[in-house]
Amino acid sequence: MDLLPVPPASIPTPYRTEDRTAIRDLARDFAMREVLPVANELDPVQGEIPLELRRAMGEMGFFGILIPEEYGGLGLGLFEYCLVTEELARAWMSCASIIARGNGLGGGFSQDQRRRLLPLMAKGELLGAFALSEPDAGSDVASIRCRAELQGDEYVINGQKMWCTFADQANFIVLVARTTPYDPANRYSGIRNFFIPKEPGSFPAGISGNPVRKIGYHGWKTWELSFDDFRLPAENLLGRQAEGDDRAGFRNVTRGLSVARVHTAARSIGLARAGLEDAVAYAQQRRQFDRPISDFQAIRFKIASMAAEIEACRALMYQVAADADAGVAVDAQASMVKYLASEMSERVTSEALQIHGGAGYTTDFAVERHWRDARLTKIFEGTSEIQLRIISDRLLPRPG
Repeated sequence: MDLLPVPPASIPTPYRTEDRTAIRDLARDFAMREVLPVANELDPVQGEIPLELRRAMGEMGFFGILIPEEYGGLGLGLFEYCLVTEELARAWMSCASIIARGNGLGGGFSQDQRRRLLPLMAKGELLGAFALSEPDAGSDVASIRCRAELQGDEYVINGQKMWCTFADQANFIVLVARTTPYDPANRYSGIRNFFIPKEPGSFPAGISGNPVRKIGYHGWKTWELSFDDFRLPAENLLGRQAEGDDRAGFRNVTRGLSVARVHTAARSIGLARAGLEDAVAYAQQRRQFDRPISDFQAIRFKIASMAAEIEACRALMYQVAADADAGVAVDAQASMVKYLASEMSERVTSEALQIHGGAGYTTDFAVERHWRDARLTKIFEGTSEIQLRIISDRLLPRPG
C-alpha cells in the first residue's frame, strides 16, 4: 500500500528512481503471487520454505542483491536490498530473511573463495547459516566463549551456539569463535570467523544440534548447536589476510550487524504493511450495526495512525540505507531505525489484529502471523534495549 505518490521519472527525487521503482514492483509481484499463498498454507502447520520457492527466488536474483556483478550478483546497494526485503516480508518474513543467507555471509572470504563461492550464493545454490550467539553471549560479541584451538594444521572447536537459524539445511556455517582464552581485560581480541562446509540436512561429526521450539518465524528451523572436539582445517579460518590483527574478527561481526539491523527494519516495515493492508481490507468487509466497521471513527483513526507510523519508519530507513551506500558510517543510525521500526511493527500488527476482533485471534487469518513475527523483530539482531544502549552511548559518556 503506497500512500505517497510515485513521481514521474522526469522529476528527480532523492530515493524514488525509475530503476528502484521497477525493482520494488518486481519484488512485490513475486511476493504476492509466489510467496504469500505458500506462507498462508505452510506457516500454520510450521512447514518449511519449499526448495522450489528458494530456486525461484534465486532466479529472481534475490540472493545476490549485494554481491558484485563480477561474481554473478546484481551489484546493488543496501537501499535495493531493503526494497526487496520489505516486499518479501509483507508476504512472509522468513522469505525476507533467507535472502541474507546469500547476501550477508561473504565477509572475510579470500579472493579464491569469492571467485568460487559467491556465484553459487548469488543464485541461491549455496546458502549459509551464521553461528554467533551463545547461552551467555549475544549482542555482547566480546563475551563469546566458544573456543577454536589450533592444533597442528587443524582447529579443534568446543562450545555451544544458540539461535542458529537454517543450520540444518545450510551448505555452510560461518562460526564466530575465540582463538585465544577469554580475558576480561582484553575481551575484543582473538575473535575470529570460520567457514564450515556441510551437507544440507545433516551436521558434520563433532557438531550436534537441537531445534528451538519457536512461537513464530516458521518456514525454517532455528538451532542450538554443540561443538565437541570438532576438527576444521586451519585454512578454513576466514580473513586470513588480517592474520596479525587480533580484533579483525570482532570488527567484521559488528560491521555485519549494522547491515543486519537495517535489513531488520525493512522486515519490520513489511510486516507492519501486511497488518495494515489486511486490516484495511477486513474493516471494509466486516459489518456491525448495519455498516462496515471502516465507517467508525475509532477504526479509521487506528488505520490512519498505523499508516503514518509505517511511512515515518520507511523514510528513515531510506535515509540510513542511502547513507550507507554512500560510504557513511551508520552504526548508530542503523540501531535507531531498527529500534523504531521493530517497535512500530509490533504495535501496528497488534492494532491490525484488534481490528479483526475475535477473528484475528485465530489461525484463519494471516494477521496473527504478522503479529507473531513482528514480535521477534524487537529481539533478534539485538534487542530494543541493546539498540537504545548503542544510541545513548553515542550521545552520552559511557558510565564507569
